[in-house]
Parts: sequence; structure tokens; C-alpha cells
Amino acid sequence: MTPTTEQAALVVNTGSRRGAEAFEEAQRLLVGRGVDVAEAFPVTDPARLRETVEQAVERGRKLIVVGGGDGTFSSVVDVLAGTDVTLGVLPLGTANDLARTLELPLGLAAACETVATGKVVDIDVGRMGGTAFLNVASLGLSVEVANALSPVLKRRLGPLAYPVAAVPAYRRHRAFDVELTFPAGDHAPVRLDHLLQLAVGNGRFYGGGNAVSVQAGIDDHALDVYAIPHGRLRQHVNIARFFRSGGFVEHPEVLHLRTRAVDLATDHPVQVNVDGEVIATTPVSFTVSPNALDVIVPQGSTAARRDRDAR
Repeated sequence: MTPTTEQAALVVNTGSRRGAEAFEEAQRLLVGRGVDVAEAFPVTDPARLRETVEQAVERGRKLIVVGGGDGTFSSVVDVLAGTDVTLGVLPLGTANDLARTLELPLGLAAACETVATGKVVDIDVGRMGGTAFLNVASLGLSVEVANALSPVLKRRLGPLAYPVAAVPAYRRHRAFDVELTFPAGDHAPVRLDHLLQLAVGNGRFYGGGNAVSVQAGIDDHALDVYAIPHGRLRQHVNIARFFRSGGFVEHPEVLHLRTRAVDLATDHPVQVNVDGEVIATTPVSFTVSPNALDVIVPQGSTAARRDRDAR
């Protein structure tokens, strides 16, 4: 069952990698598949995405179809989480890691077909203080990579832009020390020195298809925390070989913990990358809100199920 009988709003971030070229085609495809698109908005300024979605919700739209990259979805998730509004996902960005996690097709036509014929599930939402996120928040090398990713590079190379940007980022990386404490008491405090990267994952994928861990999922009501020491290049190459599968967390030098909440402090202020956008600086706190967001996925997707009662 899908909410396609409801009047829908289509909101597309035209600044995302494929957003500008996909807007009109997405509207045509959705209508052609029976989705009642009552209003459609090409948003040129990403800062107005949240406002646009808020206004659509205020007008009573129960299905909001959003097109853009991972940062687009994170920017509007707080408007939809905990409501009876359903999110339809059109992956139009560079990494499209939310789509990968949800087992969504990356092609526009197939993604529109999913909105029209898929099933509604509810997924977890990660929170960094008052900021919601869907995939991963991270410190260290990933921030350097995000800062090196220009819009031109992302448009030209797509997901390949990430490893290309990682080479110069690795060379200029500055190690950091971190203290982890766990408010729920499920782990003892941990101090880690001289790190290359630390990540807190709500979803499964980040960075264009790298897995947070073998166990990570967006419907498991847990955060996956991993930390990679600074170390030597050979050690990092050995770890990086298993990024795609998430098996790198089993490396003896990598710390991996699963928790519902973690507080994080560093020896000096360190920037935090949230779903591809650098938006915060340590210290920060993370929690997870289980089953907080309704989203449409393909009928065959096993990424999540619907646990909440229909409202």
C-alpha cells in the first residue's frame, strides 16, 4: 500500500548533481504513473528546502517527493520525522547513499515507479543534538574530503569524485584525539588518540557506497561507531580494501561499537561532516530515534519494515 491517493508535493533541489535536468521529467513520470502531484517546486537555493517542505506539509500534503542528494534529505528529515507524512525519494545527487541503504533504484524512471508502486516502511533517524541525519556523521578524513569536493568535480566524476578528493585530503590530514562516553551505560568511556577518522552511522552506506559496518542498517535502532587510527599508509590501504563491505571494522586496529547514544569530545575543535555537509564542530552528542520516518521503498526491499501502526 502506498499513499499515492493523497495529493503530493514534488520538491527538487536543482543544485544537486542531476536535479536541474531531472525536475520536469520527474514531474511527468510521477503523473504518468498515477501520482497526484498537486504542486511542484524547483528549489535553486538549498537553504530554502526545509521551508518549502514545511509549507507543503502545512498545506496538508501527506506525500512529499524529494529529489536531490543525501544532504537534501537530511535537511528536510526533521520536518517529516514523527509525522503522518510519507517521504518519496528521488536520488539525484552524487553519492546517493540513502537510496543505496533503502535498496532504491538510482535511475529516475525506476525511482518514480517506486514512489508509485512501492511500500511504506519506517526508518530510524539519527540525531546530533538538534540536527537530524539519515546516513553518517563523521570527523577527520571525511571532512577533508568533503571540503575538497567542488560542485564541478562532483558533476564530472560522480561517485568517483570521492576517491579523487581523498588523495590530497589524506596528505593534509591532521590527527585528533577523542573521548567517547555513553549516556545509556552500554559501554565504558573510551579515549582514543591520534585518529584518522571517526564515524557515527545511522544508515548503512556513506561516501558513495562504503558500508559503515557489516551489521549496520537504518532499521536496527542503533548507531554504529567506528574509529580508525592515523597509522601508516600501508595499514590504511589494508583497511580501505574492505570499506565497501564494511568488513574493515573487524581489523584489529579499528574500534567498532554499537550504541543508542554517544557523547563525543576532542582535544581541539574538530569539524563534523553530516551526510556530506560540514555543519558542526565538536563537542557533539548523538542519539537515534527508532522508526521515526515513513518512506517509500521498492516492494522487494529488505532494508526496513513498518513497525509503527498506521496513523
